[in-house]
Amino acid sequence: MYRRLNPKYIRIAGIVLICFVIILLIGGYIAYGKRGAMLQSAINKAELKAKRDYNLNLKIGSAHFTGLSTVAFTDITVVPENRDSLLTIKKFEVGIRIWPLIYGTVKLADVNLQDAHLNLTDINHVKNFDFLFKKKKDTTEHAKVDLSQLSYNLINEVLYKIPDDLTLKNFVVSFTNDTSSFRLQTLKALIRDGQLTSTINVNNGAATWHFEGRMHPSDKDIDVRLYAEGKKVELPFIEKRYKLKVNFDTISTRLSKVEHSGGETRIYGYWGVRNLLINHPGLSSNNIIVPDASIDANVFVGENYISVDSSSVIHLKKITAHPYIKYTLNPVKIYELKVNTGWMKGQDVFDSFPTGMFESLEGMQVAGKLNYSLNIFLNSARPDDVQFDSRLDKDHFQIVKYGKTNLSRLNGTFVYIPYEKGKPMSPRLIGPKNPYYTPLDRITPDLRNAVMTAEDPSFYSNHGFVEESIRKSLATDYKDKKFKRGGSTISMQLVKNAFLSREKTLARKIEEILIVWLIENNHVMTKNRMLEVYFNIIEWGRNVYGIGEASRYYFGKTPAELTLGESIYLASIVPNPKAGLYAFLPDGSVRPGLIGYFNLIGRMMAMRGQALRDSSGYGFYSVRLRPGLRKEIAPVDVAVADSLMQNVDEDAVPVIEPEKKPTFFQRLFGKRDTIPKRAEPKLDPKAKLKADIEKIREEERKKELLIDTAGKTKKDIRQEKRRLKNEAKDKEKALREALQQ
Repeated sequence: MYRRLNPKYIRIAGIVLICFVIILLIGGYIAYGKRGAMLQSAINKAELKAKRDYNLNLKIGSAHFTGLSTVAFTDITVVPENRDSLLTIKKFEVGIRIWPLIYGTVKLADVNLQDAHLNLTDINHVKNFDFLFKKKKDTTEHAKVDLSQLSYNLINEVLYKIPDDLTLKNFVVSFTNDTSSFRLQTLKALIRDGQLTSTINVNNGAATWHFEGRMHPSDKDIDVRLYAEGKKVELPFIEKRYKLKVNFDTISTRLSKVEHSGGETRIYGYWGVRNLLINHPGLSSNNIIVPDASIDANVFVGENYISVDSSSVIHLKKITAHPYIKYTLNPVKIYELKVNTGWMKGQDVFDSFPTGMFESLEGMQVAGKLNYSLNIFLNSARPDDVQFDSRLDKDHFQIVKYGKTNLSRLNGTFVYIPYEKGKPMSPRLIGPKNPYYTPLDRITPDLRNAVMTAEDPSFYSNHGFVEESIRKSLATDYKDKKFKRGGSTISMQLVKNAFLSREKTLARKIEEILIVWLIENNHVMTKNRMLEVYFNIIEWGRNVYGIGEASRYYFGKTPAELTLGESIYLASIVPNPKAGLYAFLPDGSVRPGLIGYFNLIGRMMAMRGQALRDSSGYGFYSVRLRPGLRKEIAPVDVAVADSLMQNVDEDAVPVIEPEKKPTFFQRLFGKRDTIPKRAEPKLDPKAKLKADIEKIREEERKKELLIDTAGKTKKDIRQEKRRLKNEAKDKEKALREALQQ
């Protein structure tokens, strides 16, 4: 039964409330009366802190309240000590929302900024913004950072600093370094009723940009786009600095929702671009154009990880894919990557390739369906156990029509044009009309088996790829901190030589993989034909192409007459053919350093029943270079020869000419050759010292990566890293002292 409240209690509650309001009013009046002094005190503290912590000279011409919660500033300057002026502001008014302030949250209500200049300079390696990278001295131990909470707080801090109403006029941002400069002048930017509009002058009238869209930062609802007036948005500064050409019609970004619960922050957003053009020497030699690409990205941040959830969707023209990316920071770094497309129309896949990326496949028509999946998992503490699985499945897939390149042309006679340093060499006819052309059955089995053992032991059973080789290459690349492009099969080498240029770009490597898949999975060529063409087009020495030329060049024999030792030697030079002659001594015998290679390949062949077990080097001691070539071999130091033979950068191998002999007249009159003899190459001591020091530093970096962080504090880890660095420095010092002696 409902009971009526006692009027006495109601009166008491009313009196308490009235007293509380009176106290608030009195406190507010006192605070209002002293707010000028409080403002000046806050300014003084800010100036002292800027000077003490960042060595910045902060000056404010005047500051006063213009309303209950609005402060107006004039003539603000920020100048780093002994640096160019960083920031000047003529007029700045900022208003704070009162109600959130009661709960300790600062949210901007109104901002009016006029006649400001943010001036960034980097002249003669002196930056006026280097204070941003200054690390504060920290002698105390901090608790482990929770990335989830940190990201949520950071997002809120950023969004709360975007005002509900913005008026911005004549705000200039400029950057100047020794070789270039960049200037953005925001003529006007407004936020009114949740709508953003702006006009930005780029490089003194070179272009006009616009930021427009929906802006409700307090509700975590943002949807804006950037575009240029009458042209593409271009970023010339990035092109000059990084050799990366980028332009686009429109780029869009959207923040839909931010949640925080269960120790995880979830950020739901969208990023998209239209008519994106990219050009970089490491990516492709052509402009790559992406007409339409976007991602619905759901980013999840946990206590010790950041990830792109598998609910995210990548859109590229007609195809979609679900990515999963996760980076775990501690106790050890773990990298995870998964991509799944689901079944797609094969033609949609080929139609969605970016223009200019896979030139040989442009215009190709296919039927059937495709499904791609990728899974990579790497634990930095155990890189050799990296997991790798990449699959492109097909369903009734077939090639209906070839594009710019006919992949079946290698089944008959064709013209092969090798390239040197990007320039075409003399064309070679690959077919019976070429006297050096050698059918597969006329190539000795020893050579076929030796090359397959060295380059691709599972050639006849794989489908163009050896997943285990790629997996090991990933582990090696991670440990060495550089990309070596390992794991190439004979099929991949054939495609690279027959269909593609020698440019070392990411686009060419992906194109190589796609063509290999098409040839192998559509039975465009038989394995025997692939191997036959491979032997007849690959390089075996300077301007020596095909096994017919190679066997005569080195040994004066046909490919059918080669011995086991000669076959193993030829297999050894396939990765670096231009250094082939460095394997020999002036008397025509093979350098002793190669005996290990001969035994390795020979034993592997013997295990497969392709050679008899041999304790005398599998023909090593019987290999002799053709007499006519021996005179071209100059005496070379063993270390130099080994270095040249191991150098897989074929364009970097120097040519060592044979020693010049005296002319007939010089011998007749007993005169010495006035032309100085070519000195025998020697290792530069300084260069060797530099290489040894770099090796020591690389070993130190590897040891740092392998530090077991489990159960250790940050201080323990820092001490361990410091110990490793000191050890490396001691080794470097010993090397330098040895050089000076």
